Amino acid sequence: MATAGIISPTTIRIVGSLSSTSFLHPFRLPSLQLTKAKPTRKLIIRAARTESKGVSLGFRAPDFKLSEPLTGKIWTLDDFESYPALLVMFICNHCPFVIHLKKDIVKLSDFYMKKGLAVVAISSNSAVTHPQDGPEFMAEDAKLFKYPFPYLYDESQDVARAFGAVCTPEFFLFKKDGRRPFELVYHGQFDDSRPNNNMRVTGRDLSMAIDCVLSGQPFKSAQKPR
Repeated sequence: MATAGIISPTTIRIVGSLSSTSFLHPFRLPSLQLTKAKPTRKLIIRAARTESKGVSLGFRAPDFKLSEPLTGKIWTLDDFESYPALLVMFICNHCPFVIHLKKDIVKLSDFYMKKGLAVVAISSNSAVTHPQDGPEFMAEDAKLFKYPFPYLYDESQDVARAFGAVCTPEFFLFKKDGRRPFELVYHGQFDDSRPNNNMRVTGRDLSMAIDCVLSGQPFKSAQKPR
């Protein structure tokens, strides 16, 4: 993950052609010993792809208040209170893993939104380290791919931290039980397809979870990390 602006005076940035961990968050590097450096010095660390972490099922969806670059509208968790289920996706414009799934994410979302699912996408990437993920380009991406869901900008990255999101794409599926808060029932992959693994994109894993939630059935299949 890029961490420019978080750690000072030395800036630490993780880069990689297939890295999906590009939004910022504070983290510890226990094996890395940093010496005093000039404020302008940058330390580049090349790291392997990061997978989504295990978030406990039953986790309550944290509140948020984020803007939608395409429309300028402010969205909060309360805007989805009337829905039986909510899919929160952490995505961005440039990530190869997101690009690989983007068209199918739109198809899946459009299909299930007509069945009553609420969907929201959030980008927590830094526009400083990844200008192509900034608000202006988010709006262009949403328009180009005809996102049926709001695509929100988490500039402070506080929302990503609240959800425990660490990579893109990362999927959090919540269910609503009456007046109770949204409860996490699925935190796993879209499907087994990855860039260059020659597997067809199906959305199988996430679709199965959504089908169970919308039908009121428990989801008992394994939840593979993204």
